[in-house]
Amino acid sequence: MNQDDHDFDNALKDLPTPPAVVMELLTSIDRADADVAVLAKKVATDQALTAKTLRLANSSLYSPAAPVNTIQQAITFLGFQTTRNLIIAAAMTTCFTTRRCAGFDDKLFWRHGIAVAACARVLARHLRVNQDLAFTTGLLHDIGRLVLVTLHPQRYAEVIAWRSTHDGTVLDAERAVLGVDHVLAGAALARQWHFPEAIRQALAAHHTPDSPGAGALAGLIHVADAVAHALDLAGEQNEVVPALSLDAWNALGLDQGEWLQVFRETELQFEEIATILTA
Repeated sequence: MNQDDHDFDNALKDLPTPPAVVMELLTSIDRADADVAVLAKKVATDQALTAKTLRLANSSLYSPAAPVNTIQQAITFLGFQTTRNLIIAAAMTTCFTTRRCAGFDDKLFWRHGIAVAACARVLARHLRVNQDLAFTTGLLHDIGRLVLVTLHPQRYAEVIAWRSTHDGTVLDAERAVLGVDHVLAGAALARQWHFPEAIRQALAAHHTPDSPGAGALAGLIHVADAVAHALDLAGEQNEVVPALSLDAWNALGLDQGEWLQVFRETELQFEEIATILTA
């Protein structure tokens, strides 16, 4: 770890953190030995988190066979991994306070994250890989932006202003104004909060999926990010589709008909999830 990493890690100690049970869920995302009953009991003590999780569990996204009224029932009907990821999603969308930054719309930010999460989940199902991991990683892919906005609200307002007057990406603007970007900030947060290695790698490489050791999940999130921008699901003004790695696109191996299905499914899932998570 270099000096910049050390400085970042020190600054991150001032950030708000999710409820303790959510941190426990984040760090156990790739473990199968968590005590379901204990975790369900802990989550149930947070009424707002429980309510949002149960709304997601009862949505058409999962269509349970019977109404889900408790976290324990959610685990029974949907499985522990799915419930865990719904709880994480419900908690993360309310963790950061960004209203001190002029020009930054946190609702718009989360709408884009939800769009990427929805697309990543659809792609994962088509590819028969872990849908819950894809969904959570998609939701958190730009979490570094929230780190920068929260730590440096005035400076990040300058980032937004720079981008409005230059022909560049968010990364270009962050590097020009701050000398650091949200990819590095996200990687630092992932270390601090002990994210599983698969998510850490994907956060670090979702803009550079062709880099050595990036991993398949980074490529999937990279493509889901481009699709979410292209479909303009977040409703951002002057939407710009980021540069797309053709290698990452081709690696998914989907034909034209399958891509059209992915687009439709993503659009259908997005609005319902966004309505629940941004309420």
